[in-house]
Amino acid sequence: RRPMNPLALIALYAALWIGFHFGAGYVAHRLSSRLLAQLPLVSSIYGWEAEGRFYERLAIRQWKDHLPEAGAFYRGGFTKRRLQAQDADYLAHFALETSRAEFSHWLTWLLALSFFAWNPWPIGLVMLLYGAIVNLPCILVQRYNRARFRRILHKGARVSRGRATPAASAGH
Repeated sequence: RRPMNPLALIALYAALWIGFHFGAGYVAHRLSSRLLAQLPLVSSIYGWEAEGRFYERLAIRQWKDHLPEAGAFYRGGFTKRRLQAQDADYLAHFALETSRAEFSHWLTWLLALSFFAWNPWPIGLVMLLYGAIVNLPCILVQRYNRARFRRILHKGARVSRGRATPAASAGH
């Protein structure tokens, strides 16, 4: 069996990666909000993230806006490029959509494992590494934004409760 032309192989790998990205994006787009909220990896904020401050140590504010954003690619999608509002409902929806985007990137990276099924293991390893290089920055941005929005929402809820408490107790 004759080996495949290297340029044809590169084109095939590129086409597969494009398919993985759009396919994972479509799957994430179709996931219900309820199911998405139940996936611990993409719905939880962990203590080590320090409400998003961990990512600030990675200088995330300097590079995050240079990454592509395709949240609105599919009909009914949600763009995360810029805040459109600052009310609690919008910020909660934005936080949920960061979970959707993060899921999409984890799934894309997971699909890199398929390269091991039909390539020598060094190629599979290169594809796994490529998947990490391409998807990890996007995952970090989603986690950073979600942690920030949840911190803001939590602070807003504390302020609201603080305002409501004196008024409520004043009547007693």
